[in-house]
Parts: sequence; structure tokens; C-alpha cells
Amino acid sequence: MRLIDHTQTSLLDYTCAQLACFFPSGDGAGLRRRLERHLPRALERLAHCIDQVRMWQPGQFNYLNSSQYCLYLYFLSNTIWREERGDEAVGAATRLFLLNKALNGIDLFYEIEMPEVFFIGHSVGIVLAKATYGNYLVLYQNCTVGKNHGVAPVLGDGVILYPNSAIIGRCRIGDNTTVSQGTGVINRDTPGDCMVFAGTAGALVLKPATHSLVADFFRV
Repeated sequence: MRLIDHTQTSLLDYTCAQLACFFPSGDGAGLRRRLERHLPRALERLAHCIDQVRMWQPGQFNYLNSSQYCLYLYFLSNTIWREERGDEAVGAATRLFLLNKALNGIDLFYEIEMPEVFFIGHSVGIVLAKATYGNYLVLYQNCTVGKNHGVAPVLGDGVILYPNSAIIGRCRIGDNTTVSQGTGVINRDTPGDCMVFAGTAGALVLKPATHSLVADFFRV
């Protein structure tokens, strides 16, 4: 993957400089070595994701594209946590998580297992719980996936959350479900291949999908 205006070394320098500015570490050299060790794998995961998003140029990462940089920080933090999980690794992953929150306004914890391919339209205000996420997920600003009484949703493949929508609690969201703007799905299931709208008195209106929206976002 081509890194626009960067090499892997300069991207590492850039990331470490941001971390040092926002969340200084007593062992900056050790933090850098840890990021350097996991950066290649994180970039592999990022490249696979970018290549599947239809509106992005395959084979290149632009650190000034805030959505791409948001994904980069997540993949790097999650890769470190996956591979190590010790106290020092947790410290590095936490700093990257907090940097993503500071820069992009997203609450995406490093322990959350996001799918291999997902797209963030605008990251501001997105809050994601430790739920089950299917592939080809689409997220827009101010959407929420959350727990209710400790129970998290299960999302199938091709789920789209438009701005200000939410999926909360004991939900099983079928493949190719689109949740419309401002709609909350709470402790409810969807059959899939549908669009969900807010009805009256808290009810939901489910309409059959006229076509697969996944193909509008991803190269599938």
C-alpha cells in the first residue's frame, strides 16, 4: 500500500509525535519500539479495508483523510492489544484509543473486534460498545451501538447506521439492515434485507430493501 507523503518510518514518527503531545509516556523509546513492531500488520489490515471501500482509491492511504486515519489508529491499537495484551501493550493501545477520541471524536475501544471491512462516513460522535459486528459495516456521525443491562447487540453483515441512529441492547440485526437517520432499535430484532424507520409511539417500521446498499459502499 502506498502511504501518501509518508514512509512507514515517517508515519511512525508522526504518530509518536502526536502521542507525545497529547499523552506523554515515561518510556517514549519503548512505546515507539512497540508501535514499530506492530505497524506493518496494522497497515496490512488497513490496506485490506481501504481496498474494499468504493469511494477510496485502492492501494493508498492518506493520513490527511480523517476517516482513513481514524481506521488506522483503531487497527494499530487493536493489533497491539491482540498480539501482546500485557500492561505495557495496554498502555500503548490506550494512548492510541485516546488519540483517536481526541482527533476524531469517536469512542472505539481497542478491545472491540471490528470487522475486517467497515466504513466510517464521519466519525464525530460515534460510540461503539463491545458488540458483535458483521462485515461491510457502515457508520455515520452520532450513531451508537450500546449495551442494555449488560447485553450487547449482534449485527449481521452489511448493516448501515445513518446519522443519529442507534442499536442498543438485546438485538439481532439481520444482514443488509439499514437503520434510517434518527431511528433507535432497542431490544428488537430485524429480519435483514430491510430498511428500519421510526414509527409512532416508539414503534418501528420495517420496509423491504429495494436493492443492496452494500454495493454502493463496498467493492463486493
